[in-house]
Amino acid sequence: MPSARPDFTPFVPELLAPAGSPAMMRRAFAFGADAVYAGQPRYSLRVRNNEFGDLATLRGAIDEAHNAGKRFYVVSNVLPHNAKVRTYVADMAPVVALRPDALIMADPGLIDLVRERWPEMPVHLSVQANTVNFAAVRFWQRLGIARIILSRELSLDEVAEIRQQCPDIELEVFVHGALCIAYSGRCLLSGYFNRRDPNQGTCTNACRWDYAVRPGVEEPSGDVRAAPPATRRWLLEESERPGELMPIEEDEHGTYIMNSKDLRAIEHVARLAEIGVDSLKIEGRTKSPYYVARTAQAYRQAIDDAVAGRPLDPRLLGELEGLANRGYTDGFYQRHHAHETQNYLRGHSESGRSLYVGDFVAWDTTRQLAEIEVKNRFAVGDRIEIIHPGGNVEIVLERMENADGAPIEVAPGNGHRVWIPLASDLTGAMLARFV
Repeated sequence: MPSARPDFTPFVPELLAPAGSPAMMRRAFAFGADAVYAGQPRYSLRVRNNEFGDLATLRGAIDEAHNAGKRFYVVSNVLPHNAKVRTYVADMAPVVALRPDALIMADPGLIDLVRERWPEMPVHLSVQANTVNFAAVRFWQRLGIARIILSRELSLDEVAEIRQQCPDIELEVFVHGALCIAYSGRCLLSGYFNRRDPNQGTCTNACRWDYAVRPGVEEPSGDVRAAPPATRRWLLEESERPGELMPIEEDEHGTYIMNSKDLRAIEHVARLAEIGVDSLKIEGRTKSPYYVARTAQAYRQAIDDAVAGRPLDPRLLGELEGLANRGYTDGFYQRHHAHETQNYLRGHSESGRSLYVGDFVAWDTTRQLAEIEVKNRFAVGDRIEIIHPGGNVEIVLERMENADGAPIEVAPGNGHRVWIPLASDLTGAMLARFV
């Protein structure tokens, strides 16, 4: 279909990457991201693995991003109870003073407070607001929202219709990362099991735990108990909670305590650019710098190829397959995949191609070897991929030394340093072992 944004020829979407730490931010920018998003633990939906809890770290990251000509969005998408509403404006005043490029928000009350106190601050509507139609986009646009992050539950055709109906507001969609079993992340499962509320940033990913299916029968009282297989009622039993049998409730759309595969929509980048989506977003603020480097590198190439009119490089699918994942799906962009979008067999991540094994730290001029901070085990003879912003290279590791200069055969794992032969100009490189 023709582009809905004729003022951009060609239209180049922003590549937006996650940042749970300044190190992740730097890797994202080095490998092609145009912008990153990060949030403070109290007001965003990522409490764990989040290094932006103090103002000094946030200030340094925003300044560093702007000095590099990049954008930094502060996530403030908590769905707050009264206690957080009372402290919000005072706590956010020094954050707004740092001049982030936008606040990503979901709660109408907090948005109203921000629009009243800081009308000049751009606000992007979080995916948590569940925006699934053009009427809702228009509603938020009238309230001064600068960008809408559309719900993951939309098809490509629905995204295209929203763009056609709303041509003068920025749109953002997710293209990679975890998919929630609840509608745009509005889940209560984690809070039900262990009082950790996903809508306050403390999700335990209870949907991905190990469940067994047990036959059950409903008593006249309405209670459900275990029963012979002939029954049509079924119960879930989580491996760490034996004896706690939970009925599976199902309607015409299916059942909900399931483990979705991860989103990978790199094959749809060209269509999304053609539609005129302003920003393509990678999920994963709690992931590693290696993850953000790999994903940013792949989607950067996909965007550049799409803008240049080149077809998708199929090697990019393999690059992403090498990351730890729960199997991949393109989500709701194409309907309907049915059972193929669900991972019924495992809740853990898997990687069928490569393992992140280390970071290039420094060049030892005396030994003419590269110092490597080890992340996972690797050994002499392994086939290693050097991941670098200037291009990736594969080698077979021929030798390795320890800190004393003695030859060694194995880098045993995290917490060790080793020295290996590499080019001296690979600052910022990461190493992955093929498995």
